[in-house]
Amino acid sequence: MTSHDKLSDEPGRLAALERYDILDTPAEGAFDKITQLVRAVLNVPMSAVSLIDADRQWFKSHPGLEISQTPRDVAFCDHTIRDSGPMIVPDATQDPRFCDNMLVTGDPGVASYAGVPLRTPDGYNIGSLCAIDTRPRAFDPAQIEILQSLAAIIVEQMELRRIAERDFLSGALTRRAFIAEMDKAIALFDRRQRPASLLLLDIDHFKRINDSHGHPVGDRTIQAVAELCTMLKRPSDSLGRIGGEEFALLLPETDEDDALLAAQRFCEAIAKLEIEHETPIHVTASFGVAAIGTGRLHSDGWLGAADAALYEAKRGGRNRVTVAPLPRIRAA
Repeated sequence: MTSHDKLSDEPGRLAALERYDILDTPAEGAFDKITQLVRAVLNVPMSAVSLIDADRQWFKSHPGLEISQTPRDVAFCDHTIRDSGPMIVPDATQDPRFCDNMLVTGDPGVASYAGVPLRTPDGYNIGSLCAIDTRPRAFDPAQIEILQSLAAIIVEQMELRRIAERDFLSGALTRRAFIAEMDKAIALFDRRQRPASLLLLDIDHFKRINDSHGHPVGDRTIQAVAELCTMLKRPSDSLGRIGGEEFALLLPETDEDDALLAAQRFCEAIAKLEIEHETPIHVTASFGVAAIGTGRLHSDGWLGAADAALYEAKRGGRNRVTVAPLPRIRAA
């Protein structure tokens, strides 16, 4: 498939975007530094790293813009990704494509725009880096060249972000990447009240394994537990390594009752696991379960609830599951 063909390959473009797993993640300094630099160098009040999903434009970074997303059909960026070069709009009020656009006629009052595509290494335009002004103006070739250079750095940053998401030993998500998945589940709960549950599991008496058999066997134990959890989880579930011998599972579209059943299934499977050694090693794990809800609309609060339940499971004898009940809402 040629580069030109990829401009019209929407399923391939969306798949390329999905691979970065970046939509609905929190702000990150690496991206914000670039958009702030665009504002300073091009002397514009607004800049954005804009990503085009199937039906919306979502901003990973957007200094000067108070909105975090728009419908796709009003996005200037949706026009930018349809070509291989930059898109320049010197006066949006006089451009027939945009003069009636709500982003021009209303807030934020876009009057001029310069955007360059964010092109993945395999040739798909997944979004743009743009400079936006509230007055008509021209953008000179040197400024566009700066935008293009910075857009390439953004794509490099996204590639590095993908590499850093996986724990080298277990293959599970890193703590940072897992919390990003939690943040997306929280955002979905805020928008659509979709359920989700969090399982924390800790391998029981793991220090004894390291002390008795050595760290290589401890590493093999971590790998075996991670492989088992990966095999048992659904494709939509996320597995993360939160600490040394502590893992977390994020279960979307799962309420507390179903999460408890899932945790019990994982717990029983781990207890039956055999880790290869001169004499096969058996381990157990303790689980804490917390459904999303009141007091858990931030990753720290949600993790804290599951961790408290995990502590209770440990204190209650290990190799068991404990649920952190949702706080009751007091009547006014």
